[in-house]
Amino acid sequence: MSSRQTLSSPASARQDVKKSRFLAFAEAIESEEAAKAFLVRHQDLTASHNCWAWRLGQSYRFNDDGEPSGTAGKPILQAIDGQGLDCVVVLVTRWFGGVLLGSGGLMRAYGGTAALCLRGAEKQPLLDLVSATVACVFSDLALLQARLSALPDVVMQNPDFDGTGARWSLSLPRESAPEMERLVRDLTRGRAQVWFDS
Repeated sequence: MSSRQTLSSPASARQDVKKSRFLAFAEAIESEEAAKAFLVRHQDLTASHNCWAWRLGQSYRFNDDGEPSGTAGKPILQAIDGQGLDCVVVLVTRWFGGVLLGSGGLMRAYGGTAALCLRGAEKQPLLDLVSATVACVFSDLALLQARLSALPDVVMQNPDFDGTGARWSLSLPRESAPEMERLVRDLTRGRAQVWFDS
């Protein structure tokens, strides 16, 4: 199973650093559009800076929002990566308190606030899912639906019916695909078919 994790629920944390107030929000995301929507929902336009980072597999983005280059967004991304998280967005908002922190102080404050938020967040394994289609005759439908829905982390769509049987889509962990295919074949004595989407 993949060792990558994501957040199972939104999280937040705050800390004060030399009179500046830092507030972090974090959430699991499924797309860049979801990350952008999260940022719009949580940024505070009255704050001095709204700095952020997100990671989706090999894709990532970060933004310093007016702080010196490399002192905010990149440390937030490093906090995400440092905890082995994926499909996550983090926003750290700063209200300036009148004391300059310097480059090192900014990096520690932004990265530290993001890390504090992520350490306290509830996490769950990030499953590598695969999509499949199963087709069977009517006489095998009830048994297949009951047995496949009992497999862990399998999500089944409602079946589409034709003159001879049913066809439905499902998603499941990639590592469970061979077991599912074998189960379908054994339960139907080879009558049902399984296709995996590439």
